[in-house]
Amino acid sequence: MIFQMKILSAGVILSMAASALCQTQQWPAKPIRMLVGFPPGGPTDVVARIVSEKVAQQTGQQVVVDNRPGAAGNIAVEILTRATGDGHTLLYSSNAIAVSPGLYSKLSYDPLKDITPVTEIGAGCLIFMVHPSLPIKSVAEFIAYAKARPGQMNFASSGTGTSTHLAPVMFSQRVGITTQHIPYKGTAPSLIDMIAGRVQFMMGAVLTAVPHVRDGRVRALGVTGKKRIASLPDLRTLDEGDVPGFVVTTWQGLFAPAGLPTPVLARVNAEFVKAIKSPDLRPRIEQQDMEPTAPGHVEFNAMYRAELARWTKVSKEAGLKAD
Repeated sequence: MIFQMKILSAGVILSMAASALCQTQQWPAKPIRMLVGFPPGGPTDVVARIVSEKVAQQTGQQVVVDNRPGAAGNIAVEILTRATGDGHTLLYSSNAIAVSPGLYSKLSYDPLKDITPVTEIGAGCLIFMVHPSLPIKSVAEFIAYAKARPGQMNFASSGTGTSTHLAPVMFSQRVGITTQHIPYKGTAPSLIDMIAGRVQFMMGAVLTAVPHVRDGRVRALGVTGKKRIASLPDLRTLDEGDVPGFVVTTWQGLFAPAGLPTPVLARVNAEFVKAIKSPDLRPRIEQQDMEPTAPGHVEFNAMYRAELARWTKVSKEAGLKAD
């Protein structure tokens, strides 16, 4: 009897292993639905489509981009968490997925339990800019100007719960100034009002801001990343300038529902890493002012959790709520 039970147990283990192998070999067995929590044409959507196109070529299966904007990307995340964890429904997100949970107390999902981080696509930064009518030429001058006018400096963001919202909040906390947040529904309208002078400053997306910096419609004071950007090489980072240690990266990443079998997770990660590192795709991502990264899923999971903890702390200390 004991011998038979051992044989039965071994058979179950082999069956489970064979099932996992089969799942891995079959992925993708049908078209992949790629959720994007932001409108078409925005910085996140643009790269999502570039990467999706390459993965479709590699796998022979169509990758259908499904834009579901709203609530700082949370609508798309909620749809993801209700999907089957087989790798055929994925989410392409900005780092809003790690920023917004600290702002929303009534999310329908658990950001640690209900999603599976797959890989980071790339990392960029924000440009700290002011309206050119202000008598400010440096970050130090901005800080002095804002301290002399507590509560009078308004900043635009592309939406509550985005990095363009939380980065200025963290900056204000760090340097000891009081500023006011003006949220917009997307990158374009926030930048339009910045150019028009309806807001005094913002930390905005590099890709959309650079042309206006070059034309003099806005004045750039620095970038929030770890290093300078190729499109404006003379523009210093805040870290190397007036606010040492202040670094905010704007990353984009891939996520799956909870319960994704590890062999399938590894396969999905491998296909996207292959795409990101391919000689033809890498320069296209770099053209979006992002550095392609493509870590393994274990490394990306740790990074996501660290980012989630960081931004939740910033929101809590500032008393911010989006509900």
